[in-house]
Amino acid sequence: METATKTTWAIDPTHTEVQFKVKHLVISTVTGFFKKFSGAIESDGEDFDGATANFSLDINSIDTNQADRDKHLKSADFFAAEEHPTMDFSGELKKVSGNDYKLIGDLTIRGTTKKVEMDVEYGGTMKDPYGNTKSGFEINGKINRKDFGLNWSAVTEAGGVVVSDEVKIHLNAQVVKG
Repeated sequence: METATKTTWAIDPTHTEVQFKVKHLVISTVTGFFKKFSGAIESDGEDFDGATANFSLDINSIDTNQADRDKHLKSADFFAAEEHPTMDFSGELKKVSGNDYKLIGDLTIRGTTKKVEMDVEYGGTMKDPYGNTKSGFEINGKINRKDFGLNWSAVTEAGGVVVSDEVKIHLNAQVVKG
């Protein structure tokens, strides 16, 4: 009996971006990024159906283009970065149809782990000019920040919410075959 060969695909940080979006005052959206992260996908050969995925974000690399807000997000009001320096994901890709997949797994933020499901569009696989085999994925999902203990909230004088509970997650990920 033959056993399938596992292929490891490492995150290419120079061609990957991790973005989140949160409503502010329910009238506009604040976009932020995580600048430092690592991760990999392990698949059976070239097929990503059933592949395992893991990902870790450095909370201290958060960037919303506003230093005071970034400092607040790293504080105990939100991520508590000193005690919980990373956000981690571990899960599996499941093919839905064509280039559409679901990424289902455990997301850990601030010491709380919850099952999440995200939509994935597989962009394809190619060799780069240097002979490296690369694959691309666009990943989208939503979480409720309060499910993970990010409970800080404030209300405006008019009764509006300062920060929404829903957080949209968007990753453009490129991985390189090991």
